[in-house]
Amino acid sequence: MTTKLFSLLFLIFTCFAFGQEVNVKGTVTDQASGQPLPGVNVLVKNTAKGASTDFDGNFEIKNVEVNSIILFTYLGYKDQQVLVKNGDALNVVLIEDTESLDEVVVIGYGSQKKRDVTGAVSIVSAKTLKEFQPIKVEQALQGTVAGVTVTSQSGAPGAGLDIRIRGIGTNGAAGPAVIIDGYVGDLSILNPNDIESITVLKDAQAAIYGTIGANGIVLITTKSGKKNQKTTVSYNTYTGFQESSNRLNLLNASEYALILNEGYAADGQTAPFPNISNLGEGTDWQDEILNSAVPIISHDFTVSGGSEKITYAFSGSHLYQQGIIAPKKSDFRRNTARLSLGADISDKLRLKVNAIYTYIDRDAVNDSGLGSVLFNALNAPATLSAFDTNGQPTLFPNSPGLGIEIINPIAQIQNTFNDFDSRKLNGTVSLEYDILDKVTLTSRVGFNTTNSEGKNFRKEVDFGGKVFDVPRSSVSQNAINDNDYSLDIFGTYNDVFNDDHKVAFTAGTTVYKQFGNGLFATGFDVPNNSWEFADIALALGTSDARDVSSYAYDERRLSFFARAQYDYKGKYFFSAMLRRDSSTRFGPGNRVGFFPSATAGWIISDEGFFDDVNSVNFLKLRASYGILGNDQIGNNGYVSLLNGEGAYVFDDTLVLGQAIGVLPNEDLQWEEAKKFNVGLDMKFFNNKVDITTDYFINVRDNLLIGNIPVSGITGVFAPGSGSPTFNAGVVENRGFEFAIGYRDNFSDDFSFGINYNVTTLQNEVLEVNNSTGFIEGGSFGVGQLAPSRMDVGNPIGYFYGLQTDGIFQSQAEVDAHPSQLDLGAPSAPGDIRYKDFNGDGNIDANDRTNIGDPIPDVTMGLNLNFKYKGFDFVAFTFASIGNDMVRNYERTLTDVNRLNYVLDRWTGPGTSNTVPRVTNGATTNNVFSDFFVEDASFIRIQNIQLGYTIPLAITEKFSISKVRVYGRIDNLHTFTEYRGFDPAASNGAPIGGGIDAGFYPVPRTYSIGLNLNF
Repeated sequence: MTTKLFSLLFLIFTCFAFGQEVNVKGTVTDQASGQPLPGVNVLVKNTAKGASTDFDGNFEIKNVEVNSIILFTYLGYKDQQVLVKNGDALNVVLIEDTESLDEVVVIGYGSQKKRDVTGAVSIVSAKTLKEFQPIKVEQALQGTVAGVTVTSQSGAPGAGLDIRIRGIGTNGAAGPAVIIDGYVGDLSILNPNDIESITVLKDAQAAIYGTIGANGIVLITTKSGKKNQKTTVSYNTYTGFQESSNRLNLLNASEYALILNEGYAADGQTAPFPNISNLGEGTDWQDEILNSAVPIISHDFTVSGGSEKITYAFSGSHLYQQGIIAPKKSDFRRNTARLSLGADISDKLRLKVNAIYTYIDRDAVNDSGLGSVLFNALNAPATLSAFDTNGQPTLFPNSPGLGIEIINPIAQIQNTFNDFDSRKLNGTVSLEYDILDKVTLTSRVGFNTTNSEGKNFRKEVDFGGKVFDVPRSSVSQNAINDNDYSLDIFGTYNDVFNDDHKVAFTAGTTVYKQFGNGLFATGFDVPNNSWEFADIALALGTSDARDVSSYAYDERRLSFFARAQYDYKGKYFFSAMLRRDSSTRFGPGNRVGFFPSATAGWIISDEGFFDDVNSVNFLKLRASYGILGNDQIGNNGYVSLLNGEGAYVFDDTLVLGQAIGVLPNEDLQWEEAKKFNVGLDMKFFNNKVDITTDYFINVRDNLLIGNIPVSGITGVFAPGSGSPTFNAGVVENRGFEFAIGYRDNFSDDFSFGINYNVTTLQNEVLEVNNSTGFIEGGSFGVGQLAPSRMDVGNPIGYFYGLQTDGIFQSQAEVDAHPSQLDLGAPSAPGDIRYKDFNGDGNIDANDRTNIGDPIPDVTMGLNLNFKYKGFDFVAFTFASIGNDMVRNYERTLTDVNRLNYVLDRWTGPGTSNTVPRVTNGATTNNVFSDFFVEDASFIRIQNIQLGYTIPLAITEKFSISKVRVYGRIDNLHTFTEYRGFDPAASNGAPIGGGIDAGFYPVPRTYSIGLNLNF
């Protein structure tokens, strides 16, 4: 009877316990500082019931069943679960996870804890992205990651950015591969606020990607929902205005007339401006085309959350930016929509879906080089008016002094019409299945499909007898479809033996295919000579040449890969990788390549002999070596194709036919990147100081070099033809990386962080195995020899020209110096004196030598952040030291405008030994030499930002968990001695980069923004 009574009481108590409800309240604090954490998500697990902590870290959830589990989640901290036993207050301490060694790092086909990584891997966290808030994703890598440089091709809206990891190792495609959630993607499609983290693989760690890893890998992980997280909504917006960050020091009208008169007089001609006293400043053509208060605006939102088995995130964004040159005709619009879903279909089967849709609309003007809007503005005389008496753009004289290409840039803008639209859908669908407790099989399909349309209208217009006159209107349109997909199937085995031996093995296969087509057509005689009627369906006129063309391509890769990882006692690490790639870009005999690599690591601080070193919290030694492949060349280089143009005469009639295109090379084989790296990771003083150092040697062998010089008899100069591609070179990059960071909370209200990184780089060409021993590239002036070169013993793409030796001060000096007549004209006092480099007693093209290098010797980044109560401040800076740039935006005609350095010209013995005389006569002063090469070293304040977060005690009354307002300035100032607009600009060419033909300046942007979380 007693037993039954106790059983009954126990049953009643148990039912009461499970059914009892209590109010749960408490406080959440930070372990490191002891300070309360506002905005922490507090959720009753497996329910929708929850709350957020207030400004003092307090929370309360009513009517919670006893024995429920409360889940605490907060960005940058480890999740924590607490069992509800009664109604007592809960004091929860969260441990920071963002910078911890337990942070999970994506390394390709898997992940590792940060402390276990043995390769040269850098991470840009969500926190850094949140602080930087870049307009483009690439900007987040500049100055934040050692060994990575980002250069702008132009400051025009939507212009491309080039990423280089540890220098340039090839004369072909030199940018890293981008992997977005497991598939090969494109950074331009992303809204930066959709990114959770960026991981950069710089050494042999990238070998798991084989053929696309030679230039490094940028891994993007986008944001997703979290399990057992209530639905959260975030909204971000900013709006601002842009202006030119720099102006060139050009001659005003009076100065221009003075110099022009002097030049004419020196050649015995009549001065064109007898009276210069009334000319004044004249027209400032930079003011005419460089606009201020040019708008930029951005909006984006994200909805995310999750239950026990489902996670979701959906986001959308809109970015619109006008250009500081021709704002209405130079603009960029990007709209994105992104979906991320995760589902635990069963205890063993998981589904993940990521998809991004991007719409891009870009309009542009000619923004670089000879004939560009900026080039015309810089060379336009200040004495000419922008508009005539009728309010129309002035026609520039068609005179020998101005040539036939300098036109009014305002008229050029008015008569520019084009449009480009692109629609992209990218994403992955993956399934993970736990075959056994320790074996997981993953199948993933990645896809990209892009449809783009372009239209360019050439209006019938007369610029005054210039080369850009359009006597007959025309419209050119194109439709391009590009696609690729990948299928990855791989398995992973993880196990631990005897507590000390941890192993992981990954093996799988990848199928990758690229295919697409393009169609191009041109129609003439556009109705009404108007953009509104510019369509090939209406423009029915034709030319004597072919008005329609097309192309199609289909390239594939099949790969197999394996990786073994071993960890002994959590302090000795080793991994080995092997990848077998086959590519249709090579012939049958050379299609397959094998790429092995290995990495190792030793956590020295875990050794017993390190116990007494109190100041060092962590010390790890890393080393790696691997061989990676590269097949990034044109399609079908190993076979002859009839894609050239052939013109034949039959019965006195010209017939257009086909001819052999680019000459083939059936012996083409894989380019190889051999990468060695040794590094140290260190943490000091209670993990407040973080140091990473690396020394690397990258050797690129069997360079795939296009346009190999061959005899003209082979037909390489025919339309559609070209020289073949050969494996014909070796390039080495070696350098040192050092990064240090400090972070601390000095008081309850104040925290501070600083990060600094520096990279040294030495680039050298070791072999060029073509018929000439060198490869040329780039262009300077009109009709001059190529200014850039690649040959043994010099950096790739160095500047090759004459070396100056001051200015001739007298005829006696001219007579005593080797003759410079072979350069095109006799020398006279006031002309540039060149060095007889080869010592043959004559100055000619054979005296050219290395006169500069566009590759910087040292790059640095310095980033600051601090928080005081509700205020936060960040500043990002970047420096490049030792890079040179060629000044090529000055036309060498007599009547064009010039930079004001010409005011320091030679006017007689002893007046100048740097700037030559002014003359309209023939001289050798414009021959490419170091006179046109300038030190383009710079320090740039990239971004400063000041924000304020409204106290949660105020915002929670409106059911808002965060309200932050901020102001920021991008591209605040560049400290440099370079005369051009932007010392950091480049066209991205390995041979021919660093030549400034009038780069569109990167704008300075002032903006205010708002961050909201609900």
